Amino acid sequence: MSKFLIAGLGNIGDEYAETRHNIGFKIADELANDAGTLFRNDRLASVAELKYKGRQIILIKPTTFMNLSGKAINYWLQAEKIPVENLLVLVDELAFPFGQIRIHPKGSDGGHNGLKDIQATLNTQNYARLRFGIANAFSKGKQVDYVLGKWNEEERKTLAERIKISTDAVKSFVFAGLPLTMNSFNSK
Repeated sequence: MSKFLIAGLGNIGDEYAETRHNIGFKIADELANDAGTLFRNDRLASVAELKYKGRQIILIKPTTFMNLSGKAINYWLQAEKIPVENLLVLVDELAFPFGQIRIHPKGSDGGHNGLKDIQATLNTQNYARLRFGIANAFSKGKQVDYVLGKWNEEERKTLAERIKISTDAVKSFVFAGLPLTMNSFNSK
Protein backbone atom coordinates (compact mmCIF):
# COMPACT_ATOMS: atom_id res chain seq x y z
CA MET A 1 0.00 0.00 0.00
CA SER A 2 1.37 3.41 -0.97
CA LYS A 3 1.98 5.68 2.01
CA PHE A 4 1.94 9.49 2.02
CA LEU A 5 2.90 12.18 4.51
CA ILE A 6 0.69 15.26 4.42
CA ALA A 7 2.08 18.04 6.62
CA GLY A 8 -0.09 21.03 7.43
CA LEU A 9 2.02 23.92 8.70
CA GLY A 10 0.97 26.25 11.48
CA ASN A 11 1.67 27.29 15.04
CA ILE A 12 0.26 25.52 18.09
CA GLY A 13 -1.80 27.39 20.63
CA ASP A 14 -5.26 28.92 20.75
CA GLU A 15 -3.93 32.39 19.95
CA TYR A 16 -2.85 31.14 16.49
CA ALA A 17 -5.83 28.89 15.72
CA GLU A 18 -7.74 31.23 13.38
CA THR A 19 -4.78 33.07 11.87
CA ARG A 20 -3.79 33.18 8.22
CA HIS A 21 -0.45 31.52 9.00
CA ASN A 22 -2.31 28.43 10.25
CA ILE A 23 -4.09 27.56 7.01
CA GLY A 24 -2.04 24.35 6.78
CA PHE A 25 -3.50 23.22 10.11
CA LYS A 26 -7.02 24.16 8.94
CA ILE A 27 -6.70 22.06 5.76
CA ALA A 28 -5.29 19.13 7.78
CA ASP A 29 -8.17 19.41 10.27
CA GLU A 30 -10.69 19.29 7.42
CA LEU A 31 -9.02 16.19 5.95
CA ALA A 32 -9.23 14.45 9.33
CA ASN A 33 -12.87 15.54 9.79
CA ASP A 34 -13.78 14.22 6.32
CA ALA A 35 -12.26 10.85 7.21
CA GLY A 36 -13.89 10.76 10.63
CA THR A 37 -10.54 10.44 12.37
CA LEU A 38 -8.97 12.37 15.22
CA PHE A 39 -5.49 13.72 15.83
CA ARG A 40 -3.41 12.28 18.63
CA ASN A 41 -0.40 13.92 20.23
CA ASP A 42 2.74 12.10 19.21
CA ARG A 43 6.41 12.81 18.69
CA LEU A 44 6.92 16.38 17.38
CA ALA A 45 3.40 16.52 15.90
CA SER A 46 -0.30 15.93 16.20
CA VAL A 47 -0.90 12.88 14.00
CA ALA A 48 -3.92 11.37 12.29
CA GLU A 49 -3.96 8.32 10.06
CA LEU A 50 -6.45 7.73 7.29
CA LYS A 51 -6.94 5.74 4.15
CA TYR A 52 -8.05 7.08 0.80
CA LYS A 53 -8.72 4.81 -2.19
CA GLY A 54 -6.20 2.20 -1.06
CA ARG A 55 -3.53 4.70 -0.04
CA GLN A 56 -2.42 5.29 3.53
CA ILE A 57 -2.08 8.91 4.67
CA ILE A 58 -0.12 10.02 7.69
CA LEU A 59 -1.42 13.52 8.41
CA ILE A 60 0.67 15.71 10.70
CA LYS A 61 0.47 19.13 12.27
CA PRO A 62 3.98 19.81 13.64
CA THR A 63 4.03 20.92 17.27
CA THR A 64 7.49 22.42 16.81
CA PHE A 65 6.14 25.84 15.75
CA MET A 66 6.30 26.97 12.14
CA ASN A 67 10.00 27.87 12.01
CA LEU A 68 11.08 24.35 13.04
CA SER A 69 8.66 22.35 10.89
CA GLY A 70 11.47 20.43 9.18
CA LYS A 71 12.32 18.49 12.33
CA ALA A 72 8.81 17.00 12.61
CA ILE A 73 8.51 16.30 8.88
CA ASN A 74 11.90 14.60 8.73
CA TYR A 75 11.08 12.49 11.79
CA TRP A 76 7.76 11.25 10.33
CA LEU A 77 9.23 10.59 6.88
CA GLN A 78 11.88 8.37 8.54
CA ALA A 79 9.58 6.75 11.11
CA GLU A 80 6.97 5.79 8.50
CA LYS A 81 9.54 5.05 5.74
CA ILE A 82 7.85 7.47 3.36
CA PRO A 83 9.85 8.67 0.35
CA VAL A 84 10.13 12.45 -0.02
CA GLU A 85 8.22 12.28 -3.33
CA ASN A 86 5.18 11.20 -1.28
CA LEU A 87 5.36 14.31 0.92
CA LEU A 88 2.96 17.22 0.48
CA VAL A 89 3.36 20.35 2.62
CA LEU A 90 0.32 22.62 3.13
CA VAL A 91 1.36 26.23 3.60
CA ASP A 92 0.19 29.86 3.43
CA GLU A 93 1.35 32.07 0.54
CA LEU A 94 1.50 35.88 0.63
CA ALA A 95 2.19 36.20 -3.11
CA PHE A 96 -1.20 34.78 -4.17
CA PRO A 97 -4.65 36.35 -3.88
CA PHE A 98 -6.79 35.04 -1.05
CA GLY A 99 -7.94 31.46 -1.61
CA GLN A 100 -5.89 30.75 -4.73
CA ILE A 101 -4.03 27.47 -4.50
CA ARG A 102 -0.97 26.31 -6.36
CA ILE A 103 0.63 22.89 -6.18
CA HIS A 104 4.29 22.63 -7.14
CA PRO A 105 6.70 19.69 -7.15
CA LYS A 106 9.59 21.80 -5.82
CA GLY A 107 10.72 25.37 -5.43
CA SER A 108 12.35 27.94 -3.24
CA ASP A 109 11.16 28.76 0.25
CA GLY A 110 9.90 32.15 -1.04
CA GLY A 111 10.94 33.72 2.27
CA HIS A 112 8.61 31.40 4.23
CA ASN A 113 10.37 30.34 7.44
CA GLY A 114 8.56 27.00 7.66
CA LEU A 115 9.62 26.04 4.12
CA LYS A 116 13.13 27.38 4.80
CA ASP A 117 13.49 25.00 7.76
CA ILE A 118 12.08 22.03 5.83
CA GLN A 119 14.48 22.69 2.97
CA ALA A 120 17.46 22.95 5.35
CA THR A 121 16.46 19.83 7.32
CA LEU A 122 15.68 17.64 4.29
CA ASN A 123 18.57 19.18 2.32
CA THR A 124 16.38 19.52 -0.77
CA GLN A 125 13.84 21.81 -2.44
CA ASN A 126 12.35 18.80 -4.21
CA TYR A 127 9.19 18.14 -2.25
CA ALA A 128 5.61 18.98 -3.21
CA ARG A 129 3.80 21.85 -1.60
CA LEU A 130 0.29 23.22 -1.76
CA ARG A 131 0.42 26.99 -1.33
CA PHE A 132 -2.81 28.63 -0.17
CA GLY A 133 -3.05 32.32 -1.03
CA ILE A 134 -3.57 34.66 1.90
CA ALA A 135 -2.91 37.83 -0.16
CA ASN A 136 -0.59 40.62 0.93
CA ALA A 137 -3.02 43.26 2.13
CA PHE A 138 -0.75 44.87 4.69
CA SER A 139 1.19 48.11 4.90
CA LYS A 140 4.97 48.37 5.10
CA GLY A 141 6.37 46.82 8.26
CA LYS A 142 3.09 45.04 9.11
CA GLN A 143 3.70 41.63 7.49
CA VAL A 144 4.03 39.71 10.77
CA ASP A 145 0.85 41.29 12.19
CA TYR A 146 -0.99 40.43 8.96
CA VAL A 147 0.20 36.82 8.71
CA LEU A 148 -0.50 36.20 12.39
CA GLY A 149 -3.80 38.11 12.13
CA LYS A 150 -7.22 36.52 12.01
CA TRP A 151 -9.25 36.10 8.82
CA ASN A 152 -11.34 39.15 8.00
CA GLU A 153 -15.09 39.02 7.44
CA GLU A 154 -14.77 38.94 3.65
CA GLU A 155 -12.26 36.06 3.75
CA ARG A 156 -14.41 34.07 6.19
CA LYS A 157 -17.30 34.08 3.67
CA THR A 158 -15.47 31.74 1.28
CA LEU A 159 -12.80 30.20 3.53
CA ALA A 160 -14.62 26.88 4.03
CA GLU A 161 -15.17 26.52 0.27
CA ARG A 162 -11.48 27.24 -0.47
CA ILE A 163 -10.39 24.76 2.23
CA LYS A 164 -12.65 22.11 0.65
CA ILE A 165 -10.98 22.66 -2.74
CA SER A 166 -7.62 22.30 -1.00
CA THR A 167 -8.63 18.98 0.60
CA ASP A 168 -9.80 17.76 -2.81
CA ALA A 169 -6.37 18.69 -4.18
CA VAL A 170 -4.64 16.73 -1.41
CA LYS A 171 -6.77 13.66 -2.17
CA SER A 172 -5.96 14.05 -5.86
CA PHE A 173 -2.21 14.23 -5.07
CA VAL A 174 -2.48 10.99 -3.11
CA PHE A 175 -4.61 9.12 -5.64
CA ALA A 176 -3.95 10.63 -9.09
CA GLY A 177 -0.40 11.94 -8.65
CA LEU A 178 1.27 15.31 -8.88
CA PRO A 179 1.04 16.16 -12.63
CA LEU A 180 -2.70 15.49 -12.88
CA THR A 181 -3.33 17.32 -9.61
CA MET A 182 -1.41 20.36 -10.84
CA ASN A 183 -3.41 20.37 -14.08
CA SER A 184 -6.71 20.03 -12.25
CA PHE A 185 -6.21 22.44 -9.36
CA ASN A 186 -3.67 25.11 -10.29
CA SER A 187 -6.33 26.97 -12.27
CA LYS A 188 -8.93 26.94 -9.47
